[in-house]
Amino acid sequence: MTIPRIEFRHISKTFTGVTQTIPALKDVSFSVMTGEFVTITGTSGSGKSTIFNLCAGLIEPDEGEILIDGEKPASLAGMTGYMPQRDLLLPWRSVLRNVLLPMEIQDVSREESRKKALEMLPYFGLETFENEYPSALSGGMRQRAALMRTWLTGCSTLLLDEPFGALDALTRKELQNWLLNVWQEFGRTVLFITHDIEEAVYLADRVIVLSARPGKVKRELTVNLPRPRHQKMIAEPEFGNLVRELLDELGVSS
Repeated sequence: MTIPRIEFRHISKTFTGVTQTIPALKDVSFSVMTGEFVTITGTSGSGKSTIFNLCAGLIEPDEGEILIDGEKPASLAGMTGYMPQRDLLLPWRSVLRNVLLPMEIQDVSREESRKKALEMLPYFGLETFENEYPSALSGGMRQRAALMRTWLTGCSTLLLDEPFGALDALTRKELQNWLLNVWQEFGRTVLFITHDIEEAVYLADRVIVLSARPGKVKRELTVNLPRPRHQKMIAEPEFGNLVRELLDELGVSS
């Protein structure tokens, strides 16, 4: 039997505020296989980012357990590469020095880290921008740099929290294709949060739909569209049927 890369088992999480308790997740169970691209969607407040914070070891569950490769680690910190919604590039550092941060933290030698980063720059479309500062980059280029920084953590599992949410429609589609190309070439495991249903279907092997708060797994939808994906698929009946299924689950009129 194949062991999942990540497995959530009956996870519940409640946050305590000043005047009330806020149940974020209730009895959430799902798994992600090695090399799989899984998207997570749901209404605002359904616990999507809480799942990422749990997976990254930033918070602990109240109930349940999270397994990595079939085992419960003493700590989840450092076992995944986490890219939050904002790029969080340091404005006083060049692109190259921004993407080197994870390897600096891991105490990789300057020579080795620089060599590795320079080799990867072309895959992220940044080969002529390594000496530029974030203020000179477009939104799409900033997101590429932020993703490259996450990539260079060396983690085999990446958590991407709405990385394209603030981009215009054309740039978003361009980066969707680019991300899929990089993912297929290097074979990382990806968990990807999005509110965009078309994006959820277009990128994924499976889509996990969360219910309204407290978040529960309402549906797991397998996306049996061929790879490599292309944007013209969005106009095909099979794609439209999958989108409608997800809209129905979310209670959104199509």
